[in-house]
Amino acid sequence: MIFTLPADMLPETALLYVLAFARIGGAMMVLPGLGEISISARIRLVMALTVTVALTPVVASAYPSVPLGIGPMAGSLISEIFTGLFMGLTARIFMSALQVAGTVIAFQSGLAFAMNVDPSQGTQGAIIGNYLVVLGTAMVFATNTHHLMLMALHDSYVLFPPGAAFPVHDFLTVAISSMSKAFALGIQLATPFIVFSLIFYLGIGIISKLIPQVQIFFVAMPANILVGFVLLLLLLSALMLWFFDHFQTMLRQFIL
Repeated sequence: MIFTLPADMLPETALLYVLAFARIGGAMMVLPGLGEISISARIRLVMALTVTVALTPVVASAYPSVPLGIGPMAGSLISEIFTGLFMGLTARIFMSALQVAGTVIAFQSGLAFAMNVDPSQGTQGAIIGNYLVVLGTAMVFATNTHHLMLMALHDSYVLFPPGAAFPVHDFLTVAISSMSKAFALGIQLATPFIVFSLIFYLGIGIISKLIPQVQIFFVAMPANILVGFVLLLLLLSALMLWFFDHFQTMLRQFIL
């Protein structure tokens, strides 16, 4: 038996999928792991379309009515796009804690001038920060965190129902809170290296006073880099697991 829609329902159904794609596509273009600029735009578009086709029948009841006029339709599209971008950028901002941590670690370990291109942003950054971001992107899939992202997209239709007033104040509050938490978390992740750097340079200062004949700069820099790498090797697993515990907690605030 072939299921067919009545002809008068086809425009409304098509517009429903367009509205759903606006929110889902907006989020998936910037979500960590799913929306990396290193992934082809066509691949991201196909992923967004696939999720839209799978999710729209489930969330169709969240749309009280589909606007058929050009003005109302344009307003609904803009609202849905901004809602999706808000959710994706919130996760992206929180992921920037890894770049903050890596940059601080690089400065404390004497690697501040070791720079390369961050594949997730397309900008130049500290090599340790870029490494942590790439590792975090891989762990998004290794820890099934992308499942939480899709669940958050589904539940966003309850938190931010289509057709409701655009919650500008709530969006700004969450965005500012996410930025402050991401910066604080990045500093916390780098705390062991900050403490090590303070102790290391204090010891170097004492040695330079006690033995002024020693060319302390040529001894301190290689030792600082070596100990920094050893410390990173020992703490990397714990730091990443601790970060993802906070990252998943942030995502769960959008899951009912």
